[in-house]
Amino acid sequence: MSTKPISVAVIGAGMAGRTHANAWRQASTLYEPGVLPPVRLAAICDAFEPFAKASAESYGYERYATDWKEIAAADDIDVVSIVVANRLHREIAEALILAGKHVLCEKPLTDTLEDAKAMTEVAEAHPEVVTGIGFGYRRHASIAKIAELAQNGDLGEVFHFDGRYWCDYGVDPNTPIAWRYKGPMGSGALGDVGSHMTDVAEFICGPIKRISGATLSTVIKKRPPAVEGVAGGRGMAVEAEATEVVENDDVAMFNAEFENGAVGSISVSRVAFGDPNALMFDVMGTKAKASFDLARGGEILLNDETAEPGMRGPRQILTGQNFPYFKGGSSMDFAGVGTTQIDQFNFQARAFLGQVAGIDEGLPPVPSFAHGYRAIRIQNAVAESAANDGAAVEIN
Repeated sequence: MSTKPISVAVIGAGMAGRTHANAWRQASTLYEPGVLPPVRLAAICDAFEPFAKASAESYGYERYATDWKEIAAADDIDVVSIVVANRLHREIAEALILAGKHVLCEKPLTDTLEDAKAMTEVAEAHPEVVTGIGFGYRRHASIAKIAELAQNGDLGEVFHFDGRYWCDYGVDPNTPIAWRYKGPMGSGALGDVGSHMTDVAEFICGPIKRISGATLSTVIKKRPPAVEGVAGGRGMAVEAEATEVVENDDVAMFNAEFENGAVGSISVSRVAFGDPNALMFDVMGTKAKASFDLARGGEILLNDETAEPGMRGPRQILTGQNFPYFKGGSSMDFAGVGTTQIDQFNFQARAFLGQVAGIDEGLPPVPSFAHGYRAIRIQNAVAESAANDGAAVEIN
């Protein structure tokens, strides 16, 4: 094993940026000790200096910066997380790749199809650089277990997926405008939480081939002006006249057809009253049904053929050491402890560092920019279907 440290940095110190900062810090504590090279926590960058300074101090990073170009130019940084507004991803990612840095970019890859394609082309032109897209729910132990059941045939032939991801971060009309509320239709709730739900659906059921019946809705059409220091337009209400126009969707609903013949229905929202972060889905197969609710993330529900007729029903299975990522992924890795959304960031960071170091620990690789480009194509297909009265649109 190389003893040269892998030096990491994070661009963006809002909610998700701090979670990335914590994940790089935790990654080397997971699984077998001494497998990864040492991880050096080099820098955190944010244009809002109080965020950058506080995050660097809180998570033990050596320094902070307010200009991402300092990170790109730094000779002592190997790996960078990009966790800023989607429209900024392309310029930053391309500069980092050209500087020879490995890049883990939060989803969605960007807010336009053209930029996503260009980012992917730059990444593919530099195969020596590892790129990743942050679809972290595929690292959630319970979700990964359901995907394993589906792929191993334990559910029988999977024929129906029903998923919903409902959040209330935008339900208050006095929440100020931010980058989340700007950009084309399809880059709002669909691009934010919907991209996660669509990725989970493909992770379990395989590739989507067609979208139909899509509807996009903007419920709150104007918001107060932006407030400095409010990360992503979450968690704060202001008393001000609503003058800024919301450009994208608050709610998205659509149907999906998968290449394996399964069908699905997905709904997502950022204005779901009383649902802070509600991700739920059901997967139906010819032999069983599996269900997941993020509010009960330390379990899955499984209804299958093991019980006698007349005694069947959903049974709770606690996340434990036979679930992906769980064994060795915590200092208390036994059933009943549970798992959280934070854990999946840690598992993702560990896998990405292993890729950078060329170490095979049996962890699936973090999906590359090419996967992020595909996700944007699906997102665009939903927007196109919605713009054409729900017409079917092929994924190409």
